Amino acid sequence: MDRIAEFRKWKVQCLSKADLSRKGSVDEDVVELVQFLNMRDQFFTTSSCAGRILLLDGGINGFEVQKQNCCWLLVTHKPCVKDDVIVALKKANGDATLKFEPFVLHVQCRQLQDAQILAVRSTHGLEVPLIHKGKLMVTEEYIDFLLNVANQKMEENKKRIERFYNCLQHALERETMTNLHPKIKEKNNSSYTYKKQRNQEKARSQCITKENVKELENDDDDVGINITIFPEDY
Repeated sequence: MDRIAEFRKWKVQCLSKADLSRKGSVDEDVVELVQFLNMRDQFFTTSSCAGRILLLDGGINGFEVQKQNCCWLLVTHKPCVKDDVIVALKKANGDATLKFEPFVLHVQCRQLQDAQILAVRSTHGLEVPLIHKGKLMVTEEYIDFLLNVANQKMEENKKRIERFYNCLQHALERETMTNLHPKIKEKNNSSYTYKKQRNQEKARSQCITKENVKELENDDDDVGINITIFPEDY
């Protein structure tokens, strides 16, 4: 069996399995994106989250919160209000942490060139401890402030999903057109080679300043995508 046939078989097997997430289904805000990827021959998704605000109780294990060892006091994929958090905090027994987790998408890719289209990252998150050993360590006013921040991140997260989806559609359309017209592909490759050479020459003539390094470390304009290339030994 060739690699393309093996990938198709693996895709069918994975997509036929039940959704193993706590919710048991794909989040509404990413359903269209997930379906779009799974309809492409070169991709299939293994898990996803549209972004969420959650409150975790780590029990007696301190701040080393792990999903399998903690209690989910509250989880929502929509903007959250303070009253819901206050009620949920009353159930905490150990160290409770408020988190915002941005959009995450895990994708299996048939080959490297397919994965390069999806190679983006994000640091658009939030994690703040609220309770330590059952004692509330912050004021309700501060909780209200944190929720405003988390809700703003949730709204920005939705915009990033839309932006990523639109960019992905355009990128795959260009790839399809390039494959259909070899002369365009040859022209694009020549242009890419020329630009790459110019960039390499420019890089050799410049030094990266501390400010540049800091800017790169703080760059969080992209959504978070985890990509796996189809393994050779599958």
